[in-house]
Amino acid sequence: MSQALTKNAFLNGRVQLWQPRDGYRAGVDPVLLAASIPAKPGERVLELGCGAGAAFLCLCKRVDDLTCDAVEIQADYAALARKNVQENDVDVTIWEADLAALPEDLRQGQFDHVFANPPYFDRAAGTLAQDLGRDFARGELTPLSTWVSVAAKRLAPKGTATFVHRAEKMPELLSAMMPVLGSLEVLPLQARAGRAAGLVLVRGRKGGRGAFKLHAPLLMHEGAEHLRDGESYTPQVRAALREGAPLPFPEK
Repeated sequence: MSQALTKNAFLNGRVQLWQPRDGYRAGVDPVLLAASIPAKPGERVLELGCGAGAAFLCLCKRVDDLTCDAVEIQADYAALARKNVQENDVDVTIWEADLAALPEDLRQGQFDHVFANPPYFDRAAGTLAQDLGRDFARGELTPLSTWVSVAAKRLAPKGTATFVHRAEKMPELLSAMMPVLGSLEVLPLQARAGRAAGLVLVRGRKGGRGAFKLHAPLLMHEGAEHLRDGESYTPQVRAALREGAPLPFPEK
């Protein structure tokens, strides 16, 4: 990658992430996604569209002894992901591939959990970003239905697929999930009390038969507005972002 890089700390320094200074940069979304994955030691997990690796790194630092694979279409980001794997001393296989045309070896695998942070914005409705990596990461090239279909095919029976996405994309995401996944659940992420949820965590289970669940929103920040310098995360969100604590979907 020819452009300048920065090295940023996640999980209070347990994860050190090299990422482009001016390209797409990981925020809280992949960290919260990783915190929500119900993985257990010894299980096999797959991330689709891993970028530089923020999500799978946070997951691997939280849960020991995972067998982890990750797919990234952009060569520069795949190279960064491999660099981050080495520097963070985790065992992850990075596949440089289009998720819609996975390598044969990967297509033969089954996973207990598949997760993804798909691009948020419709490229047809926006303008091209100056940084092509940022444009790829933020602009939707592959339909959501393909992300969901690939995730479902790679799951072992009873395995889970979890996505983080913009709230306005939830109908499209659920529509794609219903034919191939069951026991669908949605956890809205609400920035502050009184505001509409901006993001959603959506999960389905292969072969699941449970009723659909729309959980109460998870409040991310304390107070109705930002009143002071520094962080205002709620204790549960702060624990997930800073301490690597799990962020499970509610049981009820």
